Amino acid sequence: MESFAAYPLKCSGPKAKVFAVFLSMVLCTVMLFLLQLKFLRPKINNFYAFEVKDAKGRTISLEKFKGKVSLVVNVASDCRLTDKNYLTLKELHKEFGPYHFSVLAFPCNQFGESEPRSSKEVASFARKNYGATFPIFHKIKILGPEAEPAFRFLVDSSKKEPRWNFWKYLVNPEGQVVKFWRPEEPIEAIRPHISHLIGQIILKKKEDL
Repeated sequence: MESFAAYPLKCSGPKAKVFAVFLSMVLCTVMLFLLQLKFLRPKINNFYAFEVKDAKGRTISLEKFKGKVSLVVNVASDCRLTDKNYLTLKELHKEFGPYHFSVLAFPCNQFGESEPRSSKEVASFARKNYGATFPIFHKIKILGPEAEPAFRFLVDSSKKEPRWNFWKYLVNPEGQVVKFWRPEEPIEAIRPHISHLIGQIILKKKEDL
């Protein structure tokens, strides 16, 4: 009795090749489609288009700050620079806010583990110790794959990644980064740039009347 072992190779070989080619074509088509989706996906090109979480964990849109000047800062409570910087932020917000300007504070614990508090505790700490009235958001990560997308936008736009607490990014009314400062830089270096942008807002409003 003849063995049937050889028959599958003779009969199914061409079919298997056709199927393999077909499968390869399908996989290539799927991969091309996925790549197309990735590159065609609208890229967020302004800071105010992002959503973030507030200190209570609620999702909010940064769109509410569009049309204002924003100073975005990564803050920490247990840092040697805490006192000086929180007082600077409070003074700037008091001087220029809240109609045309706002400080936007994002707690972060990635620099010297100097922000061990929860988001709610940070907000309470800033209010009680420095009289902060500006928004303090949910504690985020700035470095690594889990970095907050909104803050990553600031870093990518400025080409400057924070190396410590209290790096400051100045965002114009359209949501673009126009300036950044390291934590040691004095308020006198920051104030004129904020004032200039606010002056442009006021001038535009007058022209539109």
